[in-house]
Amino acid sequence: MKLLVRNLARTTTEAEVLALFEAHGAVEYCTLVMDADTGRSKGFGFVEMPEESEANAAIEQLNGQRVHKNKIRVKAAQ
Repeated sequence: MKLLVRNLARTTTEAEVLALFEAHGAVEYCTLVMDADTGRSKGFGFVEMPEESEANAAIEQLNGQRVHKNKIRVKAAQ
């Protein structure tokens, strides 16, 4: 299940996002969307979790959680 993670602080790293989601199950991949000009994070990314039940648990637990003072939003990617 592919998840969209929004409202990340620009300083949040892929490793930090990966650690958040690995606490809820296996993660196939994690990527932040980067600005081509500056090389900085655009504040959102995607996480792929192979088990739907684990992905749903991650959504339930992480949506609205504060990470680097930002309240992140997690939902299934469209």
